[in-house]
Amino acid sequence: MDVVIYHNPACGTSRNTLALIRRLGIEPRVVEYLKTPPSRATVAELAARSGQPLRALLREKGTPYAELGLEDPALTDDQLLDAIVAHPILLNRPIVVSPLGVRLCRPSEAVLDLLPADGLKPFVKEDGEVVVDETGKRVR
Repeated sequence: MDVVIYHNPACGTSRNTLALIRRLGIEPRVVEYLKTPPSRATVAELAARSGQPLRALLREKGTPYAELGLEDPALTDDQLLDAIVAHPILLNRPIVVSPLGVRLCRPSEAVLDLLPADGLKPFVKEDGEVVVDETGKRVR
């Protein structure tokens, strides 16, 4: 299965998502989007394929979101794309692309909706939360 993760290794949610993908035996293509920012067209496509408005992919915490006035609902997608391209930290993470769809995986276990349901192995997040129990059942 071809999987891509737009990843920030400094983010616990992103690390947990990557670990869940690998736990299923899938080695995704990892795009560290702060080192290699996606193009404007790619960001627009990710939003469109996720079925979410572009605004849903914006990260507020730890970014220049407020300083740039991005909370203004009158801003167009073009203006939001300009901001993301200029400041890639504004792109929330992790975003995962698989043959089953595109999704912002917050919380990290949301990635399981984009991966094969069979073969789940026990998985515990960095903070100790059980995501997949010892029987391979997803804990919700």
